Amino acid sequence: MAKCQRCGKAPSFGHNVSFSKRRTNRMWRPNIQKTTIMNTDGKPKQIKICTQCLRTMSKAR
Repeated sequence: MAKCQRCGKAPSFGHNVSFSKRRTNRMWRPNIQKTTIMNTDGKPKQIKICTQCLRTMSKAR
């Protein structure tokens, strides 16, 4: 399963509930993207992070 390498966000589980209240299993997956960032020593590193972390990192620049 995909997991954010920055915040640790992973798929969560729950139920679809129909009008008749039947419950079937479902999963919510985080939107994981592969991106390249610069390390503290200036070298590029490829990581898999969720879009919320990617957005936060771009705001911090």
